[in-house]
Amino acid sequence: MIDPADRVARLRKAQPKRTREDDDRVPPGQFITKKFPVLTYGPMPQVHTDTWQLRIDGAVEQEIVINWEEFISLPTVRIETDIHCVTRWTMLDTMWEGVAFRELVDRVRPTPDAKFVMQHSYGGYTTNLALDELVNDDVLLAHRFGGAPLEVEHGGPLRMVVPKLYFWKSAKWVNQIEFMTEDSLGFWESYGYHRHGNPWKEERFG
Repeated sequence: MIDPADRVARLRKAQPKRTREDDDRVPPGQFITKKFPVLTYGPMPQVHTDTWQLRIDGAVEQEIVINWEEFISLPTVRIETDIHCVTRWTMLDTMWEGVAFRELVDRVRPTPDAKFVMQHSYGGYTTNLALDELVNDDVLLAHRFGGAPLEVEHGGPLRMVVPKLYFWKSAKWVNQIEFMTEDSLGFWESYGYHRHGNPWKEERFG
């Protein structure tokens, strides 16, 4: 088995030639890759769409639980965006399709004191974000990548996509979105990662 750090080192050596335009899009300390690295802590959950569900609860007026058929019937959006990993790779012009986070916010109606969100995943992973980071046009729960269904190693059947933050903030295999009135640390944050994770400020560690 190839160690994730070794895989990233190999990608760095094989990075494509950068242009001046690329430099304007790549945050400090990052290198460009055209391959999508697979970096996961712990076992990779195998989630089947016939048993999958998404719970949205916490500080909301209307808690909901959505199954797969209900989820994919929601309005779909498509975004093209750059993504950045805290392990220093960047992919440019990635294409995602899914349901805008705002669509779900409208359905559950967060209470006025809801300020934060915890993403929960199959397998037990969590990561925390400020709610105002999520109610932008480029944030979605994605079930397709590059024109095809999202592969399990990249978070399929569903993952969050928050392009403006390091990609550990875009939880794979998401199955619960918990609205909170106070912030709480997620998995990597409790091990010293930054609460926010802005790649342009190199907010890697707290």
